[in-house]
Amino acid sequence: MRRSAVTGVGVVAPGGVNREAFWDRITSGKTATRKITFFDPEGFRSQIAAEADFDPTEAGLDDQEVNRMDRYVQFAVAAAIEAVNDAGLDVEQVDRERMAVTLGSAVGGTMVLERDYVVVSNHGQKWLVDHEYASPFLYQALVPSTLASEVALRFGAQGPSVVVSTGCTSGIDGIGYGHQLIQDGEADIVIAGASETGISPISMACFDPIKATSRRNDDAEHASRPFDRDRDGFVMGEGSAVLILEEFEAAQARGAHIYCEVAGYANRGNAYHMTGLRPDGAEMAEAILDAMSQGGIEPEDIDYINAHGSGTKQNDRHETAAYKRALGDQAYKIPISSIKSMIGHSLGGIGAVEMAACALAIDRGVVPPTANWENPDPECDLDYTPNEAKRKQVDAALSTGSGFGGFQSAMILARPKELQEVGI
Repeated sequence: MRRSAVTGVGVVAPGGVNREAFWDRITSGKTATRKITFFDPEGFRSQIAAEADFDPTEAGLDDQEVNRMDRYVQFAVAAAIEAVNDAGLDVEQVDRERMAVTLGSAVGGTMVLERDYVVVSNHGQKWLVDHEYASPFLYQALVPSTLASEVALRFGAQGPSVVVSTGCTSGIDGIGYGHQLIQDGEADIVIAGASETGISPISMACFDPIKATSRRNDDAEHASRPFDRDRDGFVMGEGSAVLILEEFEAAQARGAHIYCEVAGYANRGNAYHMTGLRPDGAEMAEAILDAMSQGGIEPEDIDYINAHGSGTKQNDRHETAAYKRALGDQAYKIPISSIKSMIGHSLGGIGAVEMAACALAIDRGVVPPTANWENPDPECDLDYTPNEAKRKQVDAALSTGSGFGGFQSAMILARPKELQEVGI
């Protein structure tokens, strides 16, 4: 069976618009949540978010790219540039017909779409709009495939190019699909990840009526409180992460730094409710067990769980139940954390950002904390690594995701056995 090594990591996230700044943020326990500055949030139920202080020019994009790309595409290109450089890949020397791009996004180009609608409709005053007032790049914002095509264009990748959109599991699923391309022999190198920039009026308005987002507007810093008894919803975020996946033996042969490998990936649907979750966590547990089976992973092999941990009462209890169902008593012994407590929930992008966190946790031997955890919930009674990072050898990390529509995904990254044996 062909294996997928992770050889490069790139991140754009709130509080850290590159890999090292991101890692510093999520291991510090300090949050990047604040009152929304991208637009006037007055009148919205939730007026807070985790915004990224991102400069596309500093990230390596030229003026034409900045002009034609929605912000979420800019994030993905910037993260991909960092990941490719981190992997030490010379894209001019690789077989680009064997290089693929698999990226995820839940809501796509909402920022350009909303901006142009405001312009063509004169702030909604005109029902019949004049299309000539729209940006010439409006079509690219409308079509989700733009995300993969722009990244492929930047690096000349001529293998499979795919955008996965499965709600908030899109990030895990984008990486999982890339892993499967390597397993199946369809690609030798995959630029895999996800991106999302959903801090726009239309996106915020969508979550207000169902009360999914926190209304702790007077205390944005402490608003995202996964697994805490007093949580009242998630805090919107934005972000992107890209992992470079390479066929394992080829990565070894070229002397690449191998962070870890993809040991297993699985997803399930609950066929239950658009936003609701079964309280027993059965579908997520099945995805976890499938991913473990693929990698020959036992519950006692898992050293860290990066939780979906959105901070809604329904999700946190569902996820806690899934861990107990899949891992039994071992669930109580594994440190768990939600980095959404510090960088918010970037919808389809967050799964990839969380996988980047897992790769770095394995590489650096540190478990990030769950910030703002103060009051225990009797139904969430596991070890959520409250407020302070924990130094710990991590040979295998599990990450889970849960998305509207019933999507449940799980992925395990692990230190390759070859590297464990020599103590690398």
